[in-house]
Amino acid sequence: MCLATLACLSGLLIGTAQAQNTSPNTAYPGSAVTLLVPFTAGTGADLLARLLGPKLSEKWKVPVVTDNKAGASGAIGTGIAAKAAPNGLTVLVTATAHGTFPALMPKLPFNTQQAFTPVVLLGTSALGVATAGKSPFNSFKEFQDAAKKQPGVLNYSSPGTGSPQHLAMELLAQETNIKLLHVPYKGTAGALTDLMGGHVDASIVALQTAAPHLQNGALRMLALMSAERSPAFPNVPTLKELGVPNGVVETWYGVMVPTGTPPEIVAKLNADFNSLLQQPDVKETMLKQGMVIAGGKPDRMNDLVKHELSRWARVVEKAGIKADN
Repeated sequence: MCLATLACLSGLLIGTAQAQNTSPNTAYPGSAVTLLVPFTAGTGADLLARLLGPKLSEKWKVPVVTDNKAGASGAIGTGIAAKAAPNGLTVLVTATAHGTFPALMPKLPFNTQQAFTPVVLLGTSALGVATAGKSPFNSFKEFQDAAKKQPGVLNYSSPGTGSPQHLAMELLAQETNIKLLHVPYKGTAGALTDLMGGHVDASIVALQTAAPHLQNGALRMLALMSAERSPAFPNVPTLKELGVPNGVVETWYGVMVPTGTPPEIVAKLNADFNSLLQQPDVKETMLKQGMVIAGGKPDRMNDLVKHELSRWARVVEKAGIKADN
């Protein structure tokens, strides 16, 4: 998706979004709210929007609709949300790519950080360095040592150039001083299938995606990129434990609104989302999806976004990564 198309699509919604201002005499929200998800249906952000949307609708007594505006790794929908009226009626439910696509697309028609006010971090999911179950590598050290002995020979799959998995492995390579060959696929399915088949040496895989394949022996997890070990796989060490302190990379899901949204609306959204995260059925659903519930004040989300934008800009520049057209 070209940037010109992105700009046009964003512009088409400006008039509509700006017309949706709430009356200053009406308690928020007062009218329908859109949870804009800049990714396709079935993704983590989409799942959370569809899980929490009906609960918000019940709480607020107004319609809450999930609207998927996918494309350009999330940049299309994010651009639309950036142009929406700052009245709390368009709420961006986003994910990890929010911190990566600005580095890959430096000529975006909006500033990702300046265009939004963070509301709440909903949750995180663990990533890990995985190999095939029949791989000769039984530990991350064995994999790292082999990569150092054969620079550029060992390869890894990813769902595509510029994907979070691709960038996470590039970060790992930079932090451990190894050189790997990237093999991009068009989506997770192919990358995972060839990993399990032993056609590639390694991959970064979400723990919830890898879990059934780890249990049946098709995959072997060498290390987790999470801050702590996973209770589901307590014997798998973290990269931090293995001497890679900057190797903590987790997928994340969060909520934002356009900059200029009144502080009282941001505060209400934060309180209401935090309240929903404590509901037993929400907790159960998120845990089944491999998500760790987060919550907290907007500052937590704000700090994460700043860190992500800065980190991935450095990784992309050093690796010379260009986004797929």
